[in-house]
Amino acid sequence: MKKSVLTRYRVMALATAVMLLVLCTCMIFKYGFGMGADLTFVVSQAHGVLFMVYLVFAFDLSSKARWSFGKMLWVMLSGTIPLAAFFVERKIRAEVEPLVNGSPAAARA
Repeated sequence: MKKSVLTRYRVMALATAVMLLVLCTCMIFKYGFGMGADLTFVVSQAHGVLFMVYLVFAFDLSSKARWSFGKMLWVMLSGTIPLAAFFVERKIRAEVEPLVNGSPAAARA
């Protein structure tokens, strides 16, 4: 597996996670304080686009790493849970780096 597959996934996971936190903050301001509706709309659209790209890259990584359907689904859904993508990305990186370096036996251990 190429290193670029993991790098693309990592960049999109972090970008999606950051945008989700920004979106949550905007939602608090919109519904809690009644301000920032226009900014919330823009941030939600940006997060939606980034999330779709994240799904494509997560699927690509999962197919190359030969994950089960459940694991692939968990990784994809982590982009919808605030803060979860940070932890899932770190775990996936630690798991997939041995595959990138050419040591599949180390990745399974």
